[in-house]
Amino acid sequence: MFDTMTVTKAAGALIGSLLFLLLMDWAASGIYHIGPSGHGEGEEHAQAYTIPVEDAGGDAGGEAADAGPDFATVLASADAAAGEKVFGKCKACHKLDGSDSTGPHLNGVVGRPVASAAGFNYSDGMKGHVADAPDWTPEALQEFLTSPKTVVKGTKMAFAGLPKVEDRANLIAYLETQK
Repeated sequence: MFDTMTVTKAAGALIGSLLFLLLMDWAASGIYHIGPSGHGEGEEHAQAYTIPVEDAGGDAGGEAADAGPDFATVLASADAAAGEKVFGKCKACHKLDGSDSTGPHLNGVVGRPVASAAGFNYSDGMKGHVADAPDWTPEALQEFLTSPKTVVKGTKMAFAGLPKVEDRANLIAYLETQK
């Protein structure tokens, strides 16, 4: 079945293939430069073109650009229909039919006093938050929905928050329609 010649041919084919790949790698690295080492190491490369950029006046302009529009502006143009879609993330724990679930019901939450849904057992952190924000104003909701665990230490709410200001504004606009 296997004689010496067959094993020799198989070994020769394997070693020949590896030698071919090694030589092709060496030839390709001679033609194409890949990575920081090799051709032109330590040399400065000529730039093909430059784009002039005016100085924006330091970091102050960059911080203002990163901040984006203020919440009041976004809330004024908020879309309650889009907020209903965002509310889909809240449905797992909150209801809009006046009954409590894992979280308190959110009927009339905009303008309602904090930790005031009758019959719901609020965490100590949320009860303590009443001193910081006595009512759920749109601004207080906006801050809370950004990062609940950061705003109210010790809250039972496991939701990570809504990073987009538009989503928060749309959700608050939707909740304002739910009385």
